[in-house]
Amino acid sequence: MKRVLPSMTALQAFDAAARAGSFTAAAHELNLTQGAVSKQIIALEDLLGVPLFERQGHAVALTEAGRGYAKEVRRALEIVMAASLRVLTNPDGGTLELAVLPTFGTRWLMPRLGDFLTRHPRIQVNVTTKLAPFDFRLAGLHAAIHYGKPNWPHAECTYLMGEHVAPVCSPGFKARHDVNEPADLLDLPLLHISSRPGAWEAWFAGQGIACEEPGGMAFEQFLTAAQAAVADIGVALLPRFLVDYEINRGELVVAVDRPFRSAMGYYLAVPRDRAHAVPVVAFRQWLLDTIAADRGEAEDATPDD
Repeated sequence: MKRVLPSMTALQAFDAAARAGSFTAAAHELNLTQGAVSKQIIALEDLLGVPLFERQGHAVALTEAGRGYAKEVRRALEIVMAASLRVLTNPDGGTLELAVLPTFGTRWLMPRLGDFLTRHPRIQVNVTTKLAPFDFRLAGLHAAIHYGKPNWPHAECTYLMGEHVAPVCSPGFKARHDVNEPADLLDLPLLHISSRPGAWEAWFAGQGIACEEPGGMAFEQFLTAAQAAVADIGVALLPRFLVDYEINRGELVVAVDRPFRSAMGYYLAVPRDRAHAVPVVAFRQWLLDTIAADRGEAEDATPDD
């Protein structure tokens, strides 16, 4: 790569000469001598192995290769200038390109994100949803909130929190099927999340009931499965904190009050080359502080025995 990566001085000289159609005018713009500009462009042509200009007396004209190269170089220089300006004017800010799980983003992150933006007004956060791990190098993203184990390739993972899952259904569904014990669920339609294979089997095992993963409808997202449960389609095994809204509205109830803590957890995954970037460091610390504050409020709200 170094053998085909020109110096910034050479690119600036080429860009100025391409726009002006003159080495002399480019020299005036860059506060260099005409000879210095000519030397930089000759070095660039030697590096690329093609002529970029046709010399026409005191004037120069771009060759076919030069015209195409000039467009790309101008675009690249504009990107570098914009990035440099952002750093100069906003040294403690920047942009955070964040991937989140859809329901976690909707139910947990979005209600709290305003606090982060208030505390860090110079940081712009752009959010996209991703259901599965991806290659940071190809996606152009800076961080991801991930559920699973801390094994994301080429990334540092910071543990955020675990979760308790519980079987939930509509109040009418529970009443009609007379659900009281874990075993009562075995013959009922169970709803599954496609990204959580084996979840029902693990929950039943936690209740001392051995069974193979039962059949039933599968959903890609928690909110869709929750709405299916609200619509009396079956019983969904969902993280409690993600369906508190439906439970508080009376649309869902816990079918059997046997919460089960998953062996996996939520992590902030960050590519190693961005681990110390200002927006990433600020967001990571805010997440940890917010989760600790939430946990403290939950403990304060728990009545003493």
